[in-house]
Amino acid sequence: MRSKNKGEVTVLVVKNNEEISFLEVKYSPGKGRGVFAVAPIAEGICFESSPIIEISKKEIMLIRRSVIGDYFFWWGENKNRGAIALGYGSLYNHSYTPNANFKLNLEEDTIEFYSLRPISAGEEVTINYKGNPDSQSKVWFDAIE
Repeated sequence: MRSKNKGEVTVLVVKNNEEISFLEVKYSPGKGRGVFAVAPIAEGICFESSPIIEISKKEIMLIRRSVIGDYFFWWGENKNRGAIALGYGSLYNHSYTPNANFKLNLEEDTIEFYSLRPISAGEEVTINYKGNPDSQSKVWFDAIE
């Protein structure tokens, strides 16, 4: 089932007349917390649309000196502001071979997450933090695949 209202996407699996989310947070070896599929996700599906809290250019300097600095997205047409994605949005781990991608929806103040290929139940959902799934540019930490 998929319903979309302005700024909201809800993707659910219905099993035995119960609605079950596609996603859960659990431990990812070597990475800490991660987001995992609890049911198969087909290729090309928008499985989450995370509302954001926008961070001004001035506040980014403060955020980068805190633990939150590892969880924000660059935001805006010129990517000169920041955003904290709510929901699972700021908890997806990085991969150089991700199974998902994200799109900044500036009009709706959301970050939308899409599957790049089928994702199996139990599989960790990963994105490339550089915004391009094919990017091999280094991130600010030692990436674990």
